[in-house]
Amino acid sequence: MDLRDGLLAAYDDQLRIETASATSVAELGPLRLATYEGGRGFVTYRDLGDADERGVRQLVVGALAHYRADPHVVRVEWKTRGHDRAPGLHDALVAHGFEEGERESVMIGEAQALAVDVPLPQGVVLRQIWSEGDVRAMCRQQQEVFGDDLDPEEMTQALVRRLALRDDTELWVAEVEGEVVCAGRLEPVTGTEFAGIWGGATVERWRGRGIYRALTAARARSALRGGKRWIQSDSTEDSRPILERYGFLAVTTTTPYEWSRASAGAS
Repeated sequence: MDLRDGLLAAYDDQLRIETASATSVAELGPLRLATYEGGRGFVTYRDLGDADERGVRQLVVGALAHYRADPHVVRVEWKTRGHDRAPGLHDALVAHGFEEGERESVMIGEAQALAVDVPLPQGVVLRQIWSEGDVRAMCRQQQEVFGDDLDPEEMTQALVRRLALRDDTELWVAEVEGEVVCAGRLEPVTGTEFAGIWGGATVERWRGRGIYRALTAARARSALRGGKRWIQSDSTEDSRPILERYGFLAVTTTTPYEWSRASAGAS
């Protein structure tokens, strides 16, 4: 087994069914149906077993029925992976109101490789944050980068609750004169050698100056202090080349499919 195959196997075995911060988790065949604060549902699984096209369609119907039955759930993400055997999954999801999102590369590499010194532009400060005010500023920056589909107040409350749970989630920002210009999360995975880096993005006018790399290095150093060896990231085409330069490998792809109660016209 080469390194890429070994990392993919570890990803399948250790990361795909991780739902530590969920408020509840139900099982439907191979599926784990997690519910999170803020009315978010999340469907994940190790694999779909031997399900044929009809079986896959029944899993989609069953998962959606589970979330429809909970009026607090307003949106659901079904996270697919490119290497899975999943006959008819795309068609079944779209037929039941899920919208296909942007495909990303699942990148895995050594945390040590990212923990390098990166010079910052003058005036840029990196720090870890905890307070609600700082989290709110971070979430406004995330909305600016990722678009109006994100509700910054909803994101703020969800992250503040996660910090209160002390689930090891870390929030990091880069600031210029108090303005958040880059932000991201570190999420160590309990019982594994992995930590995930999520949400890393820089506002457009500050891109190309090494700020994202410096923020990533800071999170990698923190992961190492916590005893983690590997970093995993679902990367866009903007961030994938940065990680590849540090020896990270694309082990598969992932595509989110999103369902919302509002767009489905459900009460």
